[in-house]
Amino acid sequence: MKTEERSDSTLPAGMSVPPGGRKDRRRDLAAAAMGLLLVAVASAVGWAVQNANGSLQVRWPPLLASWDPHVGPGTPAAAVVAAAVVAYGPGLADRLPWRRLLAAAWAGSLAWILSLALIEGWYRGVARRLTTKHEYLRVIDRFEDVPSALRGFTDHILIGPPGNWPAHVAGHPPGATLTFVGLDRVGLGGGAWAGVWCIVLGASGVPAVLVAVRALAGKHLARRAAPFLVLAPSAVWTGTSADGYFAGVAAWSIALLALAATGRTRLTRGAALGSGLLFGLTCYLSYGLTLIGVLLGAVLLLTRTARPVLPFLAGALVTPVAFTVAGFNWWEAYHLLVERYYQGAGGVRPYSYWVWGNLACATLAAGLATVAGLRRAVAAVVPSGVRNLLPGRGSGTVTGGTCLALLVLAALLSIAAADLSGMSKAETERIWQPFILWLLPAAALLPRHDHRSWLAAQAVVALLINHLLWTGW
Repeated sequence: MKTEERSDSTLPAGMSVPPGGRKDRRRDLAAAAMGLLLVAVASAVGWAVQNANGSLQVRWPPLLASWDPHVGPGTPAAAVVAAAVVAYGPGLADRLPWRRLLAAAWAGSLAWILSLALIEGWYRGVARRLTTKHEYLRVIDRFEDVPSALRGFTDHILIGPPGNWPAHVAGHPPGATLTFVGLDRVGLGGGAWAGVWCIVLGASGVPAVLVAVRALAGKHLARRAAPFLVLAPSAVWTGTSADGYFAGVAAWSIALLALAATGRTRLTRGAALGSGLLFGLTCYLSYGLTLIGVLLGAVLLLTRTARPVLPFLAGALVTPVAFTVAGFNWWEAYHLLVERYYQGAGGVRPYSYWVWGNLACATLAAGLATVAGLRRAVAAVVPSGVRNLLPGRGSGTVTGGTCLALLVLAALLSIAAADLSGMSKAETERIWQPFILWLLPAAALLPRHDHRSWLAAQAVVALLINHLLWTGW
């Protein structure tokens, strides 16, 4: 694969998107308005359904939240972080040396996630989140004998038998729970350390996405994406939920494969092996994250290479083999989870609402800038982008804008698959974080002179949600 670049920081060469005239800006605003309309309709219909029969199982549809206007210790910090990123983020992203930009993006994301979490206060917003009745830390004492716990893990998935796992433990492979068991064993036990772990690893997904975007689409688009990745509305649910941690691990798997496939590292085999190791771990953190394979496949398609496949597969087998030898059967556990899902809220929540209501949740988590960017991504790809990727078609050169567009559309495809499966009904603002993270770079396709306005819109969404609602995550 070849991508076109030049030194102009305002418009990467060959970017296959509309040039940003008035007509295109109106279309961007129209796309954002359609996103708002989707949220409004999902809210109105959701309230009607919930009040009629309670089947949605959420208090503030489409989000799993309740009305709770409040301010807290994190309010001033969140406002300062938002203002700083809006005012200085685009300029710093253009000027900072690359490694400093990665560090600054990680630090900025940490500050944004933590300040949003602290709107609820330290205990309620961070230390308590992973200790509630549904969470992983409630079962730490049941893993004193880890091999025995793994061999008997599937015996406690279904509701009914004595000692069934809490919802999140039953709903995930044991890799997620073992992470917190491991933290406890090394002296970092309790909800505070678990929360910090998820926030730090969740924020690390931002530099991972930047690394991948630079490798695949060029440094200019990566720099343009940086402020939008930092100031993501999804940060509301990254601090603190284990899904933020899952998103970080999955993101580095994709980033390492992008480095290996493009040859942007001397250790190409090591990067591919590391990517596989992280993907194998990802599949044992959450069953649904096998769909990260769509994004990994997109990386190979964009780079038109199979060189990293063998070391990737070697790494990807490590975690499954280790857990299988230890006595945990992934496939058996997944089928039991499906049964458990329909024993609980999944069996009550109507597919007919959530199959589109989920997308309203994703719209709020991704933000209006991302919605407008996705419109540009579609315009970049249809029809020339896909044709250029096919063997024997096109010029052999795929522009950076088209590569970025195809990458974010691969994330959208993953979301569509998760949505249509029926195994994601509600709470997708949290559950889909690993995919939403890869939608955010779409905002880089928006005209550079509009970035501050779109960043402000992103910040407003997050601040309103966190100050008006109690999300529970």
